Amino acid sequence: MSEPTLDIQEELKKHQGLSKVQILKRALFIIIGAVIMAVGLEIFLVPNNVIDGGIVGISIILSHLSGWKLGVFIFLLNIPFFFIGYKQIGKTFALSTLFGITVLSTATTLLHPVPAFTEDILLATIFGGVALGVGVGIVIRYGGSLDGTEILAILANKKLPFSVGEIIMFFNIFILGSAGFVFGWNRAMYSLIAYFVAFKTIDIVIEGLDESKSAWIISDQSREIGEAILARLGRGVTYLNGEGAYTGEDKKVIFCIITRLEEAKLKSIVEDLDPSAFLAVANIAEVRGGRFKKKDIH
Repeated sequence: MSEPTLDIQEELKKHQGLSKVQILKRALFIIIGAVIMAVGLEIFLVPNNVIDGGIVGISIILSHLSGWKLGVFIFLLNIPFFFIGYKQIGKTFALSTLFGITVLSTATTLLHPVPAFTEDILLATIFGGVALGVGVGIVIRYGGSLDGTEILAILANKKLPFSVGEIIMFFNIFILGSAGFVFGWNRAMYSLIAYFVAFKTIDIVIEGLDESKSAWIISDQSREIGEAILARLGRGVTYLNGEGAYTGEDKKVIFCIITRLEEAKLKSIVEDLDPSAFLAVANIAEVRGGRFKKKDIH
């Protein structure tokens, strides 16, 4: 699975100078994440000829064509990226990645004789994708990686006029497209579904269901809306002074931070008090300081 690189880079900053207890905790969760990914591969996807993206996807294709164990290719193909990552990205990340890939390779080899849980291709695709996403997300959250694709993309980004995300996308389109020639085009389309499910699951695991969002509201009923947000959501708001460029009128702008689960309720509040209000909601990677902690609602 080729992970969201920006998430990896953010997580790396949180895992510097770890204590022994933190290192053990990190190793434990990398093991758990790698084993969960191995389950997704060997119990759901591989037996049904559905592949993943990244180096793992290439490994699945080569394993199918050669008859060698999947774990062998996962380990061998990722070794060059380990050395690249060791020199270019840092020792801690590289060693965590090597550890995770070793566990993943071993787990896929041990699980290979286990029969598939289901032969229903759609169920295998969805549950396999979820397992991959959970496993990869846990490993990223604890400062490691299970695929060398993003390391290659980070280095290529320095020499090519494409973003890291675009490079990974091109790489995975090529790999998933290759599955059509090896396993058939219907399996290639199921592979795209599995990749999408895994990608969204990674996002949930890393950010959590309480992912933060910023909301900007412009309304003539700004005071009422702000008080309703405070009373019904328990979130603090900030009033900003704005001016309409076209009308030149003074406007009150409401700014607040909410979670993913509170977005629907916020929209309902704004719609009830001012259906014509301007509302913009955006994802936020991190929130620090201030008074973001939710107030009790009585």
